[in-house]
Amino acid sequence: MAEQIYTIPVNEAFDGALASEKDECPFCLLHDMLEKTELDLILGASMMEPDIRIETNKRGFCRDHFTKMMAAGNRLGLALMLESHLTHIEKELLTGGSLLDGAGTKEEAKLHALDDDCYVCHRIGDKFGKMLDTAVWLWEHEEEFRDKTASQKVFCLPHYAAFCHAAREVLAKKDFASFYKTVSGIEKHAVSELGGDVSWFCKKFDYRYDAEPWYNAKDAVPRAIHFLAGGKNSDNQ
Repeated sequence: MAEQIYTIPVNEAFDGALASEKDECPFCLLHDMLEKTELDLILGASMMEPDIRIETNKRGFCRDHFTKMMAAGNRLGLALMLESHLTHIEKELLTGGSLLDGAGTKEEAKLHALDDDCYVCHRIGDKFGKMLDTAVWLWEHEEEFRDKTASQKVFCLPHYAAFCHAAREVLAKKDFASFYKTVSGIEKHAVSELGGDVSWFCKKFDYRYDAEPWYNAKDAVPRAIHFLAGGKNSDNQ
C-alpha cells in the first residue's frame, strides 16, 4: 500500500518544510529527494544493468538531467550510457525513410517521442504521483498530518494544483471541501505576501524609495520564480 511505502518521506518533507527558515514547498523537497536518488542510482549501481540500459537507450534524458549528470562528476559512467544511447539512435531511430512512409515521417515521429521523454523524469513522475496520493491518504486518515498541512507556509503553484487534483479524485465532497479550504487559504496568503514583496522590490529601484528598507523583498524575484515554476529554494540569498 502507498501509505506504507511512502508515509515516512512524505512526513519528513512536510516536517522539513516547516523547519526550514525559507518558504519551502514540501512537495518540492520530495521531488528533490527523488531526483537525487535517481541520479545517484543511474550513475552508480544501475548504470550497467541490461534492463536499465534498455530503458535509458529508449527514453534518453532531458537537457536538465544531462546537465545534472555532468555536474555529478562521473564522466565515464555518463560516457558509457551515451555510447550505448547513440548506438541505439543510429540503429533504431535514424533508419532513413522511403516514399512509402512519407520519406522519413516514421523517423520524425520516433525522434519527437524521444525528445519528449526522459528516463529520470519518468522514474520521478511515477514515484511522485504515489507520494501525492499518500499525502492525500494521510490527510484523510491522520489528524496530525492535517495539522501539519495546515501549518505549511507555501506550496509552489504546480504542486498546489497537483495536490488539489489528487485530493479531488479520492476525497468525499465534504472532506475535499475541508481540505480545499485549508490549502487554498495557505496559497492565497502566500501569493499575497509574495506579490507584495515583488512590488516592493520594484519600488526600491525608484529613487524616491532609496532610503527605505528592503524588508523581505531582496530575494523576492527568485522566490517568485520558485513559487510559479516549482523548485527547492536552495539558492535564495
